[in-house]
Amino acid sequence: MITLCMDTSNKFLILSLIRDDKIVSYRNINSWKRQSELIFPELIKCLEEAHISSHEINQVVVTKGPGSYTGVRIAMTVAKVMCKMGNIPLYTLSSLQLIASNKEEVAVVMDARGKRGYFAIYKKGVLIGKESALSVDEIKSILDTHVDLEVLGDASILGLEDNYPNLCQSFLDLKSHWQLQENVDLLVPEYLKSNEEYLVKKS
Repeated sequence: MITLCMDTSNKFLILSLIRDDKIVSYRNINSWKRQSELIFPELIKCLEEAHISSHEINQVVVTKGPGSYTGVRIAMTVAKVMCKMGNIPLYTLSSLQLIASNKEEVAVVMDARGKRGYFAIYKKGVLIGKESALSVDEIKSILDTHVDLEVLGDASILGLEDNYPNLCQSFLDLKSHWQLQENVDLLVPEYLKSNEEYLVKKS
């Protein structure tokens, strides 16, 4: 079983090719606003390194957001086209869930621009509460009541150091949480912010 995993929801281009339960090729590139130009060349390189043809891919996993308005759509569009053309299953993960991986209880934050962040608390890949788009001050207030939580992701917006796990490995570690999309055509990004907020200042 060969699985292609992709994430372009934030500042990284994440590609991971998994054969059964082993990563055989991957990319983790800081490529803010360049994912669209890099995704195909880097995917081709990954396939070549693993000696795998694109026709051998049996399933695809992609993040569904939240994240950059344009970024989320890049990997999702590629995934939907591949799965429709190849008639193969498509699975999704939350972008924040990917950052949380399967770690013990952690707080996850992703820069949403405009002094706002996407925020959630996860425990071993399971969402505690809900994912939200909050102001930096609101996130700090929540963390003041959860002082023991490790903060993952774009922690710099909170005055801390950015803290990311191996996102390529996270896809594999969260395998039991992959969500099958029964109808690929109905899959749309989950942004959390309203369309009006994006129209004012797209990320």
